[in-house]
Amino acid sequence: MRLTLKNINFFEQGAIKKGDFSFELNSPVVPFFSDRGGLVSNFNNCFVFPAFCDVHVHLREPGFSYKETIATGTAAAARGGYSAVFSMPNLNPVPDTVAALDEQLGIIKRDAVIKVYPYASITVGQKGEVLSDFEGLCENAAAFSDDGRGVQSEELMRKAMLKAKALNKIIVAHCEDNSLLKGGYIHDGEYARLNGHRGICSESEWRPIERDLRLAEETGCRYHVCHISCKESVELIRQAKARGVDVTCETAPHYLIYNDMNLQEDGRFKMNPPIRSEADRLALIKGLQDGTIDMIATDHAPHSAEEKAKGLAGSMMGVVGIETAFSALYTHLVKKNIITLEKLIEVMSINPRNRFGLGNIDDICVFDLDTEYTVNPKEFLSKGKATPFEGERLFGVCRLTVCDNKIVYTAVE
Repeated sequence: MRLTLKNINFFEQGAIKKGDFSFELNSPVVPFFSDRGGLVSNFNNCFVFPAFCDVHVHLREPGFSYKETIATGTAAAARGGYSAVFSMPNLNPVPDTVAALDEQLGIIKRDAVIKVYPYASITVGQKGEVLSDFEGLCENAAAFSDDGRGVQSEELMRKAMLKAKALNKIIVAHCEDNSLLKGGYIHDGEYARLNGHRGICSESEWRPIERDLRLAEETGCRYHVCHISCKESVELIRQAKARGVDVTCETAPHYLIYNDMNLQEDGRFKMNPPIRSEADRLALIKGLQDGTIDMIATDHAPHSAEEKAKGLAGSMMGVVGIETAFSALYTHLVKKNIITLEKLIEVMSINPRNRFGLGNIDDICVFDLDTEYTVNPKEFLSKGKATPFEGERLFGVCRLTVCDNKIVYTAVE
């Protein structure tokens, strides 16, 4: 079936245009498409975007399906307008062998409603001691990451980069120096000092980035930095790009929208790295505006209600975000004229696909940008409910997501 949407706004060649937009559907025609020969009147004045791509998602399966499953996580992603996600390797078993990765791929094939690209781990068991089977894993691994743990050894990271370079794979790095953590669990800033919390210093993030940028320059490895949160990280990456280092990076919505004085004594504000100072937030905004930050990922990290119910000190690190990412960023950045809508689509869809070699994209999502809603985690499709955006009024509701010419999410009134 060919679906045509009339009088709609669509993203094409980096710009928002207005007119009619058509695409093919392979999935069965759902009832609301049969009206007016396939023209859906309540899509008028909505926006058609290339479906989003999130390069940093925790789907928790295999091993931790009480937190999330590939079925629930990809359904949540489709609801957020995503047609592609990259799944992190902190699983059980860790995808450090072909057999372990095959187990995950089997679940993806059976249960995923959108495209899932799994990372393999850099080191065996993510223990930072011995490299995983890079050669065996490279065919089906999107890239290599030890997300959740930083590779502490410089020599081991150099070896990993040389392996990745030889196989034309990207090293995707969680940058964290364990020797600098000192038991911290939120940003080492004003809120921590005022409320008696142990802080995580920014150096624990930027110091490993500084090391890895030097190694990437030395080895020629393609290098991607996960969830940057502080001003020093932005500047180091900006300088490295100016030198020609093959580096990209991501940040997440909560780092662009909140600072540490927005924290509450609630586990839904606890993630790693932590939400940092206003100066850090503004530096991230500047990095987004000038292209230093290439993409926005969610670091969607679901946990059980019990694991997130122990306040800032006792809760597990991680919040969910894939169902609210676009609306939060549109409300706080686009509507406030901090970035353009075109820039937001670039960093949520175009840049991540280009960096990770996904090529041209035919998948789409349709958003109603005029509708405002209150974030209610009870309505999430994800098993995880802990979000700093709970209770916020946001603009932008996903009405339709199409992946591989199949409808994977609909919300039409």
